[in-house]
Amino acid sequence: MRLIRKLMTLLLGFAAGMAAAAAVVKRVVPSRGDADSDELALVAVFDGVELRSRASAFRGGTMLAWFGGIAVDLREATLAPEAHLSVHALWGGIAIRIPEGWRIESNVKAIMGGGIDTRAIDADDPAAPTLTLDGLVVFGGVAVGAKRSKKPES
Repeated sequence: MRLIRKLMTLLLGFAAGMAAAAAVVKRVVPSRGDADSDELALVAVFDGVELRSRASAFRGGTMLAWFGGIAVDLREATLAPEAHLSVHALWGGIAIRIPEGWRIESNVKAIMGGGIDTRAIDADDPAAPTLTLDGLVVFGGVAVGAKRSKKPES
């Protein structure tokens, strides 16, 4: 019984520490970027951020979802060469919508979480615009997807 009580105290202390650290980050690190920005720095701590990008040369940036979520739609954006996006999800999630034809190179590491590429198409063309993803997912997830265009029925 004593061991269980010590374990519960440790877990409760860890959870309280994580929540306190997240609250500090929320006040200190604001989100930057809007629909026309070529670089983003999005932070969602205990809340959510939604953005539909119309960037003329999207270069990437950073995304941090900590006990929160980020949804970014890049289908109206034009990708710059060597675009790089750093994604970090800690007990949160990030969803990125991309247009058909983009390639994704993912170097995202997951610990008790997941990174999924749900693109409905294969963009194996070496000349296709490429977005490189790096980052870490802990007890959360990162999803990247594109909807396939509906083909007219014959």
